Amino acid sequence: MTLPISVQLYTVRDELAADRDAVLRRIAEIGYRAVEPYDPTTDPEGFRRVADDLGLTVSSTHAYALLSQEPAKVFDAIATVGTDKVIIPGGIAEEEFTTRDGLARTADLLNGLAEQAAGHGMRIGYHNHWWEIEPRVDGRHAIEVLADLLAPEVFLEIDTYWAAVGGADVPALLGRLAERIEALHVKDGPGIKGEPHVAVGAGVMPVPAILAAAPGAWRIVELDECATDVFTALADSHAYLTSLESS
Repeated sequence: MTLPISVQLYTVRDELAADRDAVLRRIAEIGYRAVEPYDPTTDPEGFRRVADDLGLTVSSTHAYALLSQEPAKVFDAIATVGTDKVIIPGGIAEEEFTTRDGLARTADLLNGLAEQAAGHGMRIGYHNHWWEIEPRVDGRHAIEVLADLLAPEVFLEIDTYWAAVGGADVPALLGRLAERIEALHVKDGPGIKGEPHVAVGAGVMPVPAILAAAPGAWRIVELDECATDVFTALADSHAYLTSLESS
């Protein structure tokens, strides 16, 4: 069965700060059946209550907090939010992805977090931007070398847009990393750093080929910055991805 389409809530961070419950309701009304929080430590009980009422599954969560807060408290919050997939979405110096030694240190960090997560029945993943893709280490994208150094239980959430901006042939990269990938950030735009994103299907990304390369992964829509009304872009993205499923 195809996993429901999710949305990274960083997309609507400003709107969430103003009225979380109304935003989650609007996301559900668009047709999304899953969400990915970016800060599970903010009122996890209240978030879970509203998500349950709206029938929203938590596909996974980002957790910058693991790099700065007491891990046990963060894992407790994540358990309340309701997922076992915990993703580190950055917070590691970009320079660490330019050398094999830096990648080894990064792998040690992620593997250590994975050991802690296992004690809470959870798993750790890593989410890329362009700086894990642009550097070439031993002739490969840095994230590919990193993947070889990660413990077997550590997974990847590939941000397909930033992978393209970083110079990757995204479907080919997904094929090479297939065993590690459990989630995709599906986004679209002009493919240029600093330019705002657009609804999935309205930019330059080869979305059908990307999805075909990782058919079992969660598809998580995200717009870091939006060139149009953000809820219109989320609705158009959902409609487009749903049309691909039925075609």
